[in-house]
Amino acid sequence: MSLSHRLEVIWCRTFQRVLKIGNHFMGYRMPEYLEGPGKLRELGAFLKEKNINDVLVVTGAGMVRRGQVQSMLDSFDVWGIRYALQTFQHPDPTSDDVERGYRAYRDHDCRAIVAVGGGSRIDCAKGIAAKAVHPRKSVAQLQGLLKVHRPVPPFIAIPTTAGAGSETTVAAVITDSATHRKAAINDPFLIPRYAVLDPELTVALPPDTTATTGMDALAHAVEAYTNHTYNTKLENELAREAVRLIHDNLLTAFENGSDLESRQNMQRAAFYAGRAFTRGCVGYVHAIGHTLGGLYGVAHGLAMAVLLPHVMRAYGAAVHRRLAELADVCGISGASDAEKADAFLRWIEDTNRKMGLPDAFDMIRTKDIDHMVAWARKEANPLYPVPVVWSEADFRRLIESVRK
Repeated sequence: MSLSHRLEVIWCRTFQRVLKIGNHFMGYRMPEYLEGPGKLRELGAFLKEKNINDVLVVTGAGMVRRGQVQSMLDSFDVWGIRYALQTFQHPDPTSDDVERGYRAYRDHDCRAIVAVGGGSRIDCAKGIAAKAVHPRKSVAQLQGLLKVHRPVPPFIAIPTTAGAGSETTVAAVITDSATHRKAAINDPFLIPRYAVLDPELTVALPPDTTATTGMDALAHAVEAYTNHTYNTKLENELAREAVRLIHDNLLTAFENGSDLESRQNMQRAAFYAGRAFTRGCVGYVHAIGHTLGGLYGVAHGLAMAVLLPHVMRAYGAAVHRRLAELADVCGISGASDAEKADAFLRWIEDTNRKMGLPDAFDMIRTKDIDHMVAWARKEANPLYPVPVVWSEADFRRLIESVRK
């Protein structure tokens, strides 16, 4: 290990020890949530009960066209909830989207935000909420750690996938419209006040979306659990339960999209995994995955599916015990921690294959690798309490290993 890398490791671990203490004062919490088929139709009554009357609805244009939010809007009309509708077309939220959404929030005199969609829609709405309390700041100025630092408007998150866990997290990942770099706004004030987990919203998902979002939830749980530095007993329990639920339900949801029980269990898994990494943090799987999304538009869940086993194998013995514990939760056997860890990672790879997901990427250009390494290191170090602090060469080696 070079002197510069040794100093980087010392800096990262020192930062993380200090943050571990600071986490006790951060106000992490679980959103209050409604769970079960048909709960979307009850939202108007729920908001009226909470005295929430003027809302900006943030959702996808396709969801509106398909009528997926109509039952909610009808309930708003019945209960006298005034709303403005803001829709977005492309998959990942940009800084321009956040600015446009904030203008709608301001111009329609809204007082709360309802986000309906996948993680990208909920993240966009979180960005709008952050802008609502910092109207003079740009999205770039809000990205980073603890830059919101004041309560945002009442925020209700309604996931239509079972993966991102944005309905319970502190993070909003936004792509800069000018540079195409993804970065997160991280602040406990962004944790939604309420969440609605309605499995009927996920029934119409294409199988490939079920696959990639499910692997996104798995990456959240596995990274949070193998990090473990910031975790309390709660985060460890939630991560283990999320992994178990995904192990037992993802393939069923993929193969039979109308199975409401597996859909509900996957939503709960994503919710638990989201809460686990809210405090426990993600790691290099996400740091590298964000560069693939920013540069090439790779769907976040697909990046997670491919990268997760590669990164965990690259950590080596540092994660064997924690991965073995996850294998135990799933009933995956082995004679030693190393064998259990390997079997657990082979289960991930086998599940990817069964769902038709690739094991590498064919779009990574040599000229982009320097940018990918720099962006991933900047995102991850020193914040993410990863099992092994990587050098620039380690990042480069991993990226090269996932190129076709």
